[in-house]
Amino acid sequence: MLEKIFKLKEQNTNVRTEIVAGITTFVTMAYILFLNPNILAGTGMNHNAVFFATAVAAGVVSIAMGFVANFPIALAPGMGLNAFFAAIAVQGAGMPWQAALGAVFISGIIFVILTVTKVRQMLVVAVPNSLKVAITVGIGLFITVIGIKLSEIMVVKASLIPPTLEQINANPAAPAALKFFEWNIGLGNFTNPAMALSVIGLFISVLLMTLRVKGSLLIGIVITTLIGIPMGVTVIPEHFSPFALPDFNNLAVGALDIKAALNMGIWTVVFTFTFVELFDTFGTLVGTARKANLIDKNGNSPKIGRAMLVDAFGVSFGAFLGTSTITAYVESAAGIGEGGRTGLTAVTTGILFLLALILAPLAGLIPNAATAPALIIVGLLMVSSIHEIDFNDFTEGFPAFMTFIMMPFTYNIANGIAAGIVFYTALKVVTGKWKQVHWMMYLLFVLVIVRYIFLAEH
Repeated sequence: MLEKIFKLKEQNTNVRTEIVAGITTFVTMAYILFLNPNILAGTGMNHNAVFFATAVAAGVVSIAMGFVANFPIALAPGMGLNAFFAAIAVQGAGMPWQAALGAVFISGIIFVILTVTKVRQMLVVAVPNSLKVAITVGIGLFITVIGIKLSEIMVVKASLIPPTLEQINANPAAPAALKFFEWNIGLGNFTNPAMALSVIGLFISVLLMTLRVKGSLLIGIVITTLIGIPMGVTVIPEHFSPFALPDFNNLAVGALDIKAALNMGIWTVVFTFTFVELFDTFGTLVGTARKANLIDKNGNSPKIGRAMLVDAFGVSFGAFLGTSTITAYVESAAGIGEGGRTGLTAVTTGILFLLALILAPLAGLIPNAATAPALIIVGLLMVSSIHEIDFNDFTEGFPAFMTFIMMPFTYNIANGIAAGIVFYTALKVVTGKWKQVHWMMYLLFVLVIVRYIFLAEH
C-alpha cells in the first residue's frame, strides 16, 4: 500500500529509510514547538494555544505535503516570519493579534491564487540553474549558521559590540579599522557544557557518517542527548512523565479577524508576509528538492506545483488555528540527508508533530546541543553542490555568489534570492546577454527593487 501511494522503489528508497528520515526531520524541527509559543506570547496570545496551533498545523500540513505532493518536505510556522508577526504586525503596527492572524490568512489566499494560476510554478522555470544551485548552497550555509548558533560554538561577545556612529564620530582618535568593521560574534567557551556536548555530538555524528552508518544523524542526536544527562545539559525534571497533555483552554482556533485586518489597511503587512514567504518557500523547495534529486538537470519538477499549493493552503490553515505563517522548513534537509526521498518522510514528521501534543515533555528533553550537529553536517551536504556553478562566467558566478553569501550574512533566505535576481538580470542586460533572461526575471527584478525601496522608506 505504501509503495503504491509513495512510489518508494521508483525513488530507490524503502519504508525504514523514509521513517528514519521523517524522525530525523522532526527532531531537527521540534524546537519550533517551544520557540514559537515564546515568541507569539509577547503579542498577548496564550502560550498553550500557540503550542497547540504549532503542533497541529505543522502535523496536518506536513502530512498533506506527503500525500498530495509526495515530497519529503515538512512545514511549520516559519522562524523570522513569526518574529515579524510579533514585532511589526502586532507591536509596531499597533494591531491586535487577531487582526494580524487575519493578515496571514489573506496572504495565504493570495498564495493559493498565485499557485492555481501557475505564477509560482513559473518561478521554477524562470530562475536560471546557477541561481537554483546557489540557493541550495545558500540554504546549506544558512542552516550551518543556525547549527553553530544552537551549539553555542558561535556566541555574541558583549565586549565586542560595535560602537554607534555617534560614538565613533565623537572619538576621532579611534583606529580606522574600528570605524570600518567590527564583529560582535566570537567563539564560545569550551568550559560551557552545552558547547562541549555539541562538539562531542558533532564528532560522533561525523564519525557515523564517515562509517556510512544508516540513520547516523538520528543516532547521533540520541547518543548526544544521553551523554548530555551526566553533563547537565539534558535536564530531566524531578517528576518527569513522558506523557502529558498541555492545557488547551483559551485556544485561538478561529480567532483570526479578517474584517479588522481589512479595516486597518494592513496591505503593507500582507505584502511583507507574501514577499518573504514567496521567496523563502521557493528557495526551500528548490534547494531541498535538488539535494533529494527530485528535480531534473534543468532544475524542474512536476511536483513543485502541488507542493506549493499545499504550502499555500497551509498558510491560511495555520492562521485559522492561531499561528503565524506556515512555511517549508530548511531543516527538512536533515531527513533528506538520511535518505528521505518521498512523501512518507513528510507524513512521518507530521504524525510526530501531532503526537507531540502528548509527548511534549519527552520532545522537550532533547537539547539544542544534540540537534545542532545534525544541522551543521547537513549544511556541508548542501554546500557540496557548489561545483555545479560556472564561476568562469561572471554573469553566472557573481549573482550565484551574492545569492549564497547574503543568506547567512543577513540571516534571511529571501535577501539572498533577491540579490541573485537583481545581479543576474542586470549583468545579463548590460553585457548584451538579455535574451538568456526569462521574462519573469525582469518582473521579479522590478518587484525586488520596489520592495527594498519600500523597506528603506519604512
